Amino acid sequence: ASHAQTAITELCPASGIAQRPAVFEPGGIIITPFDGANMWVYDIDRTTRYPLPQTSPCAGNCRLSPDARWLSFLNADNFIYSKMRLNGTQRTPLASGASDVEWWSATQLLIWTPDHRAYLRVEADAAAEPQFLPVQGIRSVQPNGFHALQINREADGSFSRYMVNLNDPVVAPIALGPERTYFNAASWSPDGRYLAYAGPAAFDESVGIMGAELFIAQPNSAIPQQATFLSSSYGAVRINGYAPGELSWSPDSRYIAFWVIELLGSNVEANTGNAVIHLLDVATLQLVRFCGFGTPEHTPNPSRLVWSPDGTHIAFAGNVPEDGKGALLLALDISNGQLTELSNGIFPAYGIADVTAWGYAP
Repeated sequence: ASHAQTAITELCPASGIAQRPAVFEPGGIIITPFDGANMWVYDIDRTTRYPLPQTSPCAGNCRLSPDARWLSFLNADNFIYSKMRLNGTQRTPLASGASDVEWWSATQLLIWTPDHRAYLRVEADAAAEPQFLPVQGIRSVQPNGFHALQINREADGSFSRYMVNLNDPVVAPIALGPERTYFNAASWSPDGRYLAYAGPAAFDESVGIMGAELFIAQPNSAIPQQATFLSSSYGAVRINGYAPGELSWSPDSRYIAFWVIELLGSNVEANTGNAVIHLLDVATLQLVRFCGFGTPEHTPNPSRLVWSPDGTHIAFAGNVPEDGKGALLLALDISNGQLTELSNGIFPAYGIADVTAWGYAP
């Protein structure tokens, strides 16, 4: 049932961006590029940073394991997908001839091939029989399950999104609305219970465009739920950017962090305002706006939002104008909105400064 969003709560820190204290909680290791050649370790507890050999900066195709203790990566020397501890040790091959490797469950991998086929395989046994999945038109597969986000071409030439059951093609797909570039962010929750996605909002006559809202669909439930009512507060907005997979779920699948970008006209790439981080509580639909940081640097994509493994903080790259430090490695405390500068000089390896992962030290 449609209902008005309860008021958006603003969490605005009393002071600006804080310098990191001698001890910063939570600790662990953040992976991010500080140059164009390698992934780098930022060791929070030791306040040190160093490059990882045989790696190259990776955007979304380096993945943190469910226990936040391993990172998958493409070995730059032999092009074999491997995993390593977050300090670069214990490197272990996972799959050759892969274009992407995801942890589908704690023990099984979902391996994508360069020709867009996909199969499940027991992680510990490279010789195990692969279980191929029917992934034509599939963009993402449910963790630990067999539902998936599918893109379909309609009779009129437009594209639409559906949730489908890969195990049972007779089950009617659940319609999720149009596939629109810059309005198509979507991500599964880590526990596989929810698919969150950006869908169409009301048409905003003042700027001549339909903005985006966040919706939540559940496997085996026919009607997705509208989870935000941003247009009633802001008018037309964009949620995140061009990359479709970047809604950021907390490790416990309770919260979704995302950027809300003001639209000032119908050109969604050029005619935009600031991007500000918002946080949705999936259980209560309470929405928080963190007003300690806003950025006009969000196109084609804003910085990825990367959760600490304990779910208390979000790391991202933020460029403060004219401070001479380049992009800062920032940590946002979701309880009070306070921002802490952990390091600086993140390198925009693919045109935008990005954080890759935050996990536990070995």
